[in-house]
Amino acid sequence: MINLGQDDEQGHGVVGDSRAAELSRRLDLVRHRIDTAVAAAGRHDPPRLIVVTKFHPAEDVRRLAALGVTDVGENRDQEAASKSAGLADLDIRWHFIGQLQSNKAKSVAKYAASVQSIDRLQVVDALAKAVAREQEATGRADLDCFIQVGLDDDAGAHRGGASPADVEVLADKIESASGLQLSGLMAVAPLGADPEAAFEKLAGISEVLRAAHPASAAISAGMSQDLEAAVKFGATHLRIGSDILGSRPAVG
Repeated sequence: MINLGQDDEQGHGVVGDSRAAELSRRLDLVRHRIDTAVAAAGRHDPPRLIVVTKFHPAEDVRRLAALGVTDVGENRDQEAASKSAGLADLDIRWHFIGQLQSNKAKSVAKYAASVQSIDRLQVVDALAKAVAREQEATGRADLDCFIQVGLDDDAGAHRGGASPADVEVLADKIESASGLQLSGLMAVAPLGADPEAAFEKLAGISEVLRAAHPASAAISAGMSQDLEAAVKFGATHLRIGSDILGSRPAVG
């Protein structure tokens, strides 16, 4: 049990405040929702919770780590690189989930355990080069790679991602690259769409992918507003932000 009135073992002194208590309460509520959804789906394999901390301070990540969070997601490289460097003492896996420009691959390869937004061949090439360079310099582990697939009828126009028809080409490219591991798929339910229908579609795309690449069974899907639907249709990773961290901090 976490004692929110004590400093953490590194002496940073960030867990004895009201924000830590707020995060603990919110995190417990989300974990309860996940447990309930897993039971309702008849599953025995709870998904991994990735807490999306974009726009929130590094101190919140430290508080979350003290509450048992092991996986954190970030959308912007500059923010992720800064936070991961400042929190290097924590046992945290960093997941890059935002749109990735090829020129940011070198930076992302320094801290990310996974990139969940791969939707172009150029990004695969850039990550392969960056990871190879980083492995030679530091011996880092292989990078887990998720193909972001668009679930809109006009995929890519709204929430991003590759067309389902392009998934196999991207998968082959990733699997042939040294230092990259093909994990599976990531998707965001289209705006205004039924999330159950969207994630059922994603599960079907995943089934096709696994037929050709059996190890690529991961499905990263589900956010604060639709995690239950994602769990129902087999999500192995959930990306939850606002229901745990609250609204974006005010600037100024």
